[in-house]
Amino acid sequence: MVINLVPEFLAALATRDPFDAYRRYLDEHRRVLGAYWRNYVLDLESPHADEVIRRALAADRRDLRQLMSDTDVVALAEAAVRTAEQVLEVDHPVDLYLMVGVGGANAGELVVQGCGIAFVCLEHFTGRPNPDTYGLGLDPGLLPLWIAHEIAHTTRYTSPRSASELAQIVADAGGFYDYWESGSRATLRELLVNEGLAVLAARAVAPSFAPWDYLGYSRRQYQRLRELDAFLRRATCPELDQTGLGLRLRYLSGGMSPAQRLVAGKVIPERAGYYLGYRMAEAAVAERGIAAAVRLSAPSVCAIEDAAAGAQSA
Repeated sequence: MVINLVPEFLAALATRDPFDAYRRYLDEHRRVLGAYWRNYVLDLESPHADEVIRRALAADRRDLRQLMSDTDVVALAEAAVRTAEQVLEVDHPVDLYLMVGVGGANAGELVVQGCGIAFVCLEHFTGRPNPDTYGLGLDPGLLPLWIAHEIAHTTRYTSPRSASELAQIVADAGGFYDYWESGSRATLRELLVNEGLAVLAARAVAPSFAPWDYLGYSRRQYQRLRELDAFLRRATCPELDQTGLGLRLRYLSGGMSPAQRLVAGKVIPERAGYYLGYRMAEAAVAERGIAAAVRLSAPSVCAIEDAAAGAQSA
């Protein structure tokens, strides 16, 4: 199901007291938006939350209004969800929320009370960067790619057939996904494979984009990571079965300092883990298909890669 929250957000902006209206909007959708804030922004009870809200409410939204006027984003999203559900053989409820975010994440995944939730923040898909909203200026035509990516994550976390570590971590938490807890408990191998499978799922659902689009990179960054391929795969081997939030931040988060991205004497590009995971998962998807591969354990994905590499070198 696609739930479009953008009209409610814009209606809150048009009231006499947008802050109060936004707080009511948050309360109305607290089940999902509370989880979004906790995982991707900060706790809503934090003393800094009001400042974040006021900044979001003061931002120039002309580009967002233009997007909503020019593009039938709901129809685009519904078509992407239908295709993703077919390609990934989705076997557990998933909802997609179209919303306005208050931070840097353009899309993400949640599990709330056992239900998989994907979301996209439409201020990032207006086609033009907006410093007021931190909008990335992505083309709205990229929406199906990101929707498929996030639905792949929710499928890996909630499918009854999933053998992933993250599915077990979500189950242990009573059917809730927590970015910080999962980042601390899951092995680096699982975190990388999880992103790599989502990248490949997006390619299967929306196959017409450039390779770097699926990874969220520029063309130049993609080329640089290809040059570093052998080094990255060798340098990360000792860490693959380690756990710790710092590993997730080093390999999969933007905004990390050069010192935090230092691996085996080299500063690796931001979010290099998406490329690594994509390379680690390619063989499994080729052998099993994306629907089966997205449910495999990370060690099984890597075993298929090792077997394929052995066959290629024989």
